[in-house]
Amino acid sequence: MAKHPEILAHLEWLGYVQPVGLVVSIPALTQAQAYVNKNIIPDHQRFLACLADDDKSEPRIADFPEFTRNVLGWEAADLVGTAEGGPVPDALEIALPEYGETLKPTYAVREFDKGGGGTWLMLIQKLLPGTNLDQADESDDRRWQASPQARFERLLRETQVPIGIITSETELRLVYAPRRETSGHVTFRVADMASVAGRSIFAAMHMLLCAERLFTLPEKQRLPAILADSRKYQNLVSTQLAEQVLAALFELLRGFQAADDTCKGDLLREAMKDDPNEVYKGLLTVLMRLVFVLYAEDRNLLSNDPLYTNYYSVIGLFDRLRADAGRFPDTMDQ
Repeated sequence: MAKHPEILAHLEWLGYVQPVGLVVSIPALTQAQAYVNKNIIPDHQRFLACLADDDKSEPRIADFPEFTRNVLGWEAADLVGTAEGGPVPDALEIALPEYGETLKPTYAVREFDKGGGGTWLMLIQKLLPGTNLDQADESDDRRWQASPQARFERLLRETQVPIGIITSETELRLVYAPRRETSGHVTFRVADMASVAGRSIFAAMHMLLCAERLFTLPEKQRLPAILADSRKYQNLVSTQLAEQVLAALFELLRGFQAADDTCKGDLLREAMKDDPNEVYKGLLTVLMRLVFVLYAEDRNLLSNDPLYTNYYSVIGLFDRLRADAGRFPDTMDQ
């Protein structure tokens, strides 16, 4: 079945950036009407204009506040930690007495509720240019030997602000770390976004972090709702898949039992005598491998040769079985 162009656009940029863990899911994006902007050239030109203009070989975002204003459309006061937004409050500092350190974000973004109070929407950590986000700094044994990513996740969990951005000027990483859940992150490399071929990556970044997505759209269409709904969709898909696998397992067991009865017990006699549980484990292994192959075939990771697709693929087998079920509904069980 052909996929909708908007879904294909999401598959494209997600394939380029390769998220680590679960950050956003396509069903949650489509439900929130979050679509990749096809007319992104004006925004992309503003992005190129805000990159550092020096002799360094790799493009970088040297002035993060300027980037948020001119490219993402934030107001100057949206970014706490600047002259316009005021200082980052002490409440967002996390002391680590066991290491003699204090974790504190460079910037923070406040989300105002209807009652006029305020909660924190996002924390932002700006690192030195070129810092490896996933490699610990081992130059000082007295400090906590953890990567910037691990330190930032600790800050997010301790402050109970699940959304964050960590940037090293050459990379922009969106991190989602809900408390008591596994974290996920997606990294947008500035060099990729600066290229013509990387406009779809820039468009995806802009879609997630622009002012409308963070502040002005209806609550169900904002970034926090998309991230939370992505987890809900994942849980739903996992539950449905587990139910389908269990139903298929029982169907296979009934089929093997019927074949064994037809053979008067010759088919499974040896297996049942030595280890009756081996039949169950073997069929479950087959099912899990089928799920893996289906996933790979659906994403065109296996051969597209007609010989494979017509005679060896699981999707091809399903099509043939469905055709047989239509022609011979009364004898399919045989």
